[in-house]
Parts: sequence; structure tokens; C-alpha cells
Amino acid sequence: AEDELAAARLRAAALRRALAVNGARVLLVAAWLGSWELAGRHWIDPFYTSMPSMIWSRLAQWFTDGTSQGPVWEQISCTLREAVAGFALGAAGGAVLGVALGRGRFPADVCAPFVTAAGAIPRIVPAALFVIWFGLGTRSKVATAFALVFLAVFVAAFQGAREVDRNLVNNARMLGAGRLQVLWTIVVPSAAAPILARLHSASGLAIIGAVVGEYSGADEGLGLLLHRAQDASDSTGLYAVMLIITALVLLAGGPLRLLKRRPARFVTGGGP
Repeated sequence: AEDELAAARLRAAALRRALAVNGARVLLVAAWLGSWELAGRHWIDPFYTSMPSMIWSRLAQWFTDGTSQGPVWEQISCTLREAVAGFALGAAGGAVLGVALGRGRFPADVCAPFVTAAGAIPRIVPAALFVIWFGLGTRSKVATAFALVFLAVFVAAFQGAREVDRNLVNNARMLGAGRLQVLWTIVVPSAAAPILARLHSASGLAIIGAVVGEYSGADEGLGLLLHRAQDASDSTGLYAVMLIITALVLLAGGPLRLLKRRPARFVTGGGP
């Protein structure tokens, strides 16, 4: 009875804290939006900063009447198709190649500085190159999303495979485990945690990569809307596109957040 009472008190305390935190967040957002609206109406030229009411009106217009480039749902669909294709290819390729190279000590030591150097390349650089190589169509956007996701997942898989406990591997081999058994039962579950944790952020990188590719040159997509709004000095349009992209990134990370909590169970198919 005492344990149940203590558990109930802990749950009540956790609930109160969650309500307090979420309430504070709501108040913070309300204060921010309210001060922004007041500043735009009385002290700052909304041409440069826009206002929440103007952004909301623009979003409502886009979702009911469409944009200058066509229905907004078509722009969102275009960006999502490119992002999903780039994410799938980049995640699979990065995980497989990262684990493969990370397992060998010699190739891992050789590749380590190149992996670090690749991570320092600005995101806009490959996007510009892919437009030159593949043109303004879908392929250049998928390639940009692929590049960002591949590098992020590759680094996680590479480091995860390198950090596998050598003693554990040696003990498994002493007990008669073959290479494939060691790989599947030890290396993959050990590398799964960093890989799945990186996949959560890589889902957002895929969308960002598609948008960056569209911004560099495209005939449809959210990146094109962003570029057109910038060319027209349309701050309201810029904020509206930013909100749509932010919402997509947050929604894309939801399913992967569940996988990140139990990576070993997901990889091995084990029970709870």
C-alpha cells in the first residue's frame, strides 16, 4: 500500500510539472506573438518583419486559393517526395557503408579524417553542384537530400561500429560465433542506438536538403516558394514557408522518435 501511495504521489508530481512546463511554454509563445503583433502595428514597419496576423492570413490564402506557383499542397507534395526518396537512399547507404568501414580497424583509421572533412562542407555546396550535374528536375533535389542524410547516418554508423567492445567480440569468437553472427548479434545492435538517434535528425535533414535543392533551382516545391518570396522582398511569404517547413520537419521526426527509444528491440526483433 505504501509503495502504491508513493507511486501515485510521483505520478501526481510528474503531472503537475508537465502541466507547469507546458503552461509556461504556451504563455511564452503567446507573449512572443503578442509583442510581435503589437510591434508591427505600432513601432516597426511590417514590410520588413511582417506580423503573426499577416502570416496567418497568407497561410489561409495559400491553403484555400493556392500560391502563385499553384496549389500549396502540390508544392508540399513535391518537396516530400524528394525528401522521402533522399532519406531512404541515404539512410540505407549510410548505415551499411558506415558499419562496413567502421568494422575494419585499418579502413576506419584511413577514412576517419575524410569523414570529418566531409562533415565540414556547407550544405549549399553539394546542392549547387547537383543542379549543374542533374539539372533542375527531381534528381538534383533527391541527390541533395541523399547527401545530407547519407553523411549524417554514415558518421553515426561508422562511429558506432568502431566503438563496439572488442572484448565482447573476442569472447563471442572464442565461443564459436562466425563473422555474420558477430555482426548481427553484437555489432549491429551496438551501432543501432547512434544510427537510429541520427535518423531522427536525418529526417529533418532530408526535408532541408530537398528545400535547399529547390532553392538553388527548381520549377516547383517549397524551396521555390522561398526563393520567389525572397526575390519579391515578401517577408510574410518567407515566414509562411518557414512555418510549413518547420511543421513538416517536426511531423517527420515523430515516428523515428519511437524507434530511437528502443533501438536494440527494433533491430533484433526482440520482445519488450
